[in-house]
Amino acid sequence: MTDVIALTEGAPNAFDGESPDRICRRPTRAELHAYLSPTPARGRALVYAGGGYLQLMHDKEGVEIAQWLNTLGLDAYVLVHRLPGQDGNAFDIALQDGLRALNHVATLPPLPLLHVGLSSGGHLAGVMSCQRECAGAVIAYAPINANHRNHKFPVGKPDFPPPEKQAFYDAWPIGIAAEPQGLPKCPVFLAYALHDPIVPVQHALNLMVAAQQHQLDVEAHVFPQAEHGFALRGLDGTHDQWPALAARWMTDRLRPWPPGNRSNP
Repeated sequence: MTDVIALTEGAPNAFDGESPDRICRRPTRAELHAYLSPTPARGRALVYAGGGYLQLMHDKEGVEIAQWLNTLGLDAYVLVHRLPGQDGNAFDIALQDGLRALNHVATLPPLPLLHVGLSSGGHLAGVMSCQRECAGAVIAYAPINANHRNHKFPVGKPDFPPPEKQAFYDAWPIGIAAEPQGLPKCPVFLAYALHDPIVPVQHALNLMVAAQQHQLDVEAHVFPQAEHGFALRGLDGTHDQWPALAARWMTDRLRPWPPGNRSNP
């Protein structure tokens, strides 16, 4: 059985639907769901599922990603975080819960740490990559910056409800050079869909410009056939390569980090 680690007080989280399509629509507490590598782990990952900060696609973008990471020799912990504005939650509740997750993994035996997130979970992975140094962040089809009210693409896109969700995007545009708080402190791997109408590729392009200006380590892949939400399921196109590309990139990042030291940040 999956080990569930409660990070805050509250009732255990409930999920709608059946595996492998469970969704958490109203998280009641912060939890980590642990999926451990069957072989001695060479690294550790915090996994963030998407859902537009309105729900969490727990299986498709959380559990299935964790199980894939297990095949790569990584212990993976899926964060079930609370949602901005829901039940009176603060705008940055996802970040608060992410920091709790960071503090928990820091108590475990030292291993290099990765952040892995898809869609809005990729935005949170980007936010977490700005907090402390780590081995790297893997981000796929994520609204990392162009939902900020001053940097929106397309221009004039309405604000997102609830107001706390928009406020979180405004506070943490990842990869806007004029917003130095949002510059990652680690290497970043990006996988995006060229014609994604939900999360335009401009999010990735903005980070690439910031990487050029600030000498950041960013590897980006843009796939013409991909649709939003491809995860590990919708791989009918050249984006069927993205798991292998990400696996190679993570292997490189998981060499002793920093050199001679394998501790958590």
